[in-house]
Amino acid sequence: MSSSKIEELKKRRQKENKAKSSQIPYAAIFTVVAIVIYGVFLKINLKYSTFWIIGLLIGFTIQRSRFCFTASFRDPILVGNTSVLKAIIIAFIIMTIGFALVQYIFVGDSEIFDIYNIPGQIHPVGIHTAIGAIIFGIGMVISGGCASGTLMRIGEGFILQIVVLVGFIVGTLLGARQYEFWDKLFISKSPTVYIPQYIGLPIAMIGQIVILILLYFFVDWYDRKNNLMMM
Repeated sequence: MSSSKIEELKKRRQKENKAKSSQIPYAAIFTVVAIVIYGVFLKINLKYSTFWIIGLLIGFTIQRSRFCFTASFRDPILVGNTSVLKAIIIAFIIMTIGFALVQYIFVGDSEIFDIYNIPGQIHPVGIHTAIGAIIFGIGMVISGGCASGTLMRIGEGFILQIVVLVGFIVGTLLGARQYEFWDKLFISKSPTVYIPQYIGLPIAMIGQIVILILLYFFVDWYDRKNNLMMM
């Protein structure tokens, strides 16, 4: 394509962008709706209003940061970019410290662990974990987003993602309905692994942080070697 045609295409795109209606009125309407909902929750239950504000802040953060688990695994393969993956690793490091502190306050120096009463979601790991991961991985690549990415894009006005949301809802309902079957077949027979039970909570926390830091440096090196967006 010649440079003149490229410039012509740019001018045409600029005119199309200018012709688009402003989003400010929609932003104002949704802001008012959000404030009204907050006021209603404030009268009903203080916790609801707090959760509403936290949800809005999380949504804003996800939208501005483009935080998406699908992108974190897709971008390194397609374009060599690991910026989202590095952000997720940093989030894992912070969560590791936070969860370790909460669990340490609960467990203390006790050598006896009741993993079913420790704060946090500790579940059996087995073949069902691998099957679920593969199915979810295929699904999120086809749909173009994980749960957070799908909700973010719906908020941005991507109507097609509503189909993905419907799929999420249907899959969740079917999973809840069939959970007892899978629990008897795989889950209840799989071991529940809680590493601090074997090596202690401090060592487990430090070990996981070290592994995550090493992984961060590796993906950073991978980014510098393969990022097509910087070439």
